[in-house]
Amino acid sequence: MDEYNFVSAGGIVGLMAIAWVLSANHRRINWRVIIFGLALQLAIGALVFLTPGSRGVLIGLNDAVVKVITAAQAGQEFVFGPLATKDLVLKDPDPTKAVILATQAFPMVIFFAALMALLYYWRIMPLIIRGFAWLFTRLMRISGAESLCTASNIFVGVESATTVRPYLPQMTRSELCTILTAGMATVASTTLAIYVLLLKDTFPTIAGHLISASLMSAPAAIVMSKLIYPETAEPLTLGRNIRPAWQRESGAIDSIISGAMAGVKLLVGIVALLIAFLGLIAIVDLMLAPAGEGCQWVVNHFGPRFGCNEPVDFQWSLATGLAYLMYPFAVAIGVPPADALLAGRMLGERMVATEIPAYLRLAAALKDSTLVHPRSAVVFAYALCGFAHVASLAFFIGGIAALVPERRRDLAAVGLRALLAATLACLMTGAVAGAFFHTAQTVIRAAG
Repeated sequence: MDEYNFVSAGGIVGLMAIAWVLSANHRRINWRVIIFGLALQLAIGALVFLTPGSRGVLIGLNDAVVKVITAAQAGQEFVFGPLATKDLVLKDPDPTKAVILATQAFPMVIFFAALMALLYYWRIMPLIIRGFAWLFTRLMRISGAESLCTASNIFVGVESATTVRPYLPQMTRSELCTILTAGMATVASTTLAIYVLLLKDTFPTIAGHLISASLMSAPAAIVMSKLIYPETAEPLTLGRNIRPAWQRESGAIDSIISGAMAGVKLLVGIVALLIAFLGLIAIVDLMLAPAGEGCQWVVNHFGPRFGCNEPVDFQWSLATGLAYLMYPFAVAIGVPPADALLAGRMLGERMVATEIPAYLRLAAALKDSTLVHPRSAVVFAYALCGFAHVASLAFFIGGIAALVPERRRDLAAVGLRALLAATLACLMTGAVAGAFFHTAQTVIRAAG
């Protein structure tokens, strides 16, 4: 262990303290939920990083996921031809634009949506989800509905709300906050495949790490949600194990077709959000540019009179501002200061432009060997693994409100608190990874 492991451990406490300060009701916090939720997250972290043989399990799990992704590329290569292969690299000075997302990464969403639908039909996923839900309910004594929805979010996205659809009308605001937080603090398998595809060449064990990150973020989401919005009523399913409410397709082929069509809808949503938000960010940067140029002129013109003879280059942008805003959080979760500004920029980008541009930047940093410390990539990968951004807040509120229109006002009331809780939960997952990190567990290499 090194000094940064202790910094990360302190960051866990600090993030929970922030959530406590911002709590809607300090007196009603259920400390059993907090203690057991934290213990469960730390236990998963210890299993991944410290248990003898864990590295072999991690690599085995990672290799299995990569093989599935490689096999899945057969369909997109047939449709898109050479545009679908990673051998075709765009010659762009910006390394974050060296991948054709539309043909090399995004089609994975459709494949994995179909695969998950098939696993649901075979009753494999419901069994796994019920296992995690039972664990959450038994240890933390939260409601069976929010346990089931949180467990579902480890594997799927907004559609996880359908597993508890019969209970949504009677859910308390705290329960609604928890399911929103869990949705934004974890990632679906459909999008996790995109991150693996972007990073597997420079971070060969990324699939195993991202799976463990999504597992750790589930209890972290419950902890942060119950700190920020404690339960003040008695949930209908408190302490009860419930079965997921899902409609089984008529056959395996029907489930594949249904899953693929759902994947197309999800993919369109992802593309729409990226186009809209990245375009809006570019407009904000355009508006900030004159201010930066004005400051640069003032400093360079009057600076020599006060002994400052070095020219100053001001380049103001939203990404730069968010990088400085998130810098202290990056340091707090155990990112060495030399890499913390880059980490802050990635966390800031995730907040306003989804996590895909942030993972692209991480892939570029690994390829160019711009990271000073090997632990930085691991902490980055864990902290970024979540839908904790503005776009997903609208996505999740809109998706759940479509199921229960009468709860739209309640969902909107807890939405911002859920986004804050999800952001803190993702950071907490990064801090746990940083606390248990040791170099032998990491396999990172520069791309050839």
